[in-house]
Amino acid sequence: MARAHPILTIGHSRHPLERFMALLEEARATAVADVRSAPMSRFSPHFNKNALAASLTGQGITYIFLGKELGGRPQQQSLFTAGVADYDKMAASPDFRAGMARLAEAAERHRIAVMCSEADPLDCHRCLLVGRALAVAGIDVAHILASGAVVTQAQAEDRLLQLEDLAEAGLLLRSRDERLAEAYRSRCCKVAYAQPAAPSGPRGGTKHQD
Repeated sequence: MARAHPILTIGHSRHPLERFMALLEEARATAVADVRSAPMSRFSPHFNKNALAASLTGQGITYIFLGKELGGRPQQQSLFTAGVADYDKMAASPDFRAGMARLAEAAERHRIAVMCSEADPLDCHRCLLVGRALAVAGIDVAHILASGAVVTQAQAEDRLLQLEDLAEAGLLLRSRDERLAEAYRSRCCKVAYAQPAAPSGPRGGTKHQD
């Protein structure tokens, strides 16, 4: 994938609109690619799709909706494993590949911030799925944190290894790539969207919703 700019990511969290815009300005983003499957916010309605698009346009920032292609809540049952969205399967799907192509094409013209809802990139598919796929494709990825700090995908992966207790090779002397693959699998199982349980069972769908 050819590109002119690195690709950023950002989580809108519960930021006031002014703070969110300031973060984009500090990062020099010229476009936002919304990868929420459901582009709305119960707690912050200024992040609902139409309201956000209007606010961004008013600041000269392009809004692109890619929630169908790159969202974290797949529509196809085949993209779930044991009721949890399977990021490996999703990354290989035609819709995801089409979305990645659109994202890369847009990045030739814009400095894009891929947006979802979670504050921490390691709680969100924008890092664990989209960011990982971009990095594998050789595209530079950086995550805008709530503080305004920016970390690379590699730095996020270092923290991922720490969170999943896989920073050291251990007795098996596994390579970093092997440990990182396991860390991604483990983290995704914790934060990926889970289908709601049957009505007679415990309530489901409590993980990452986008």
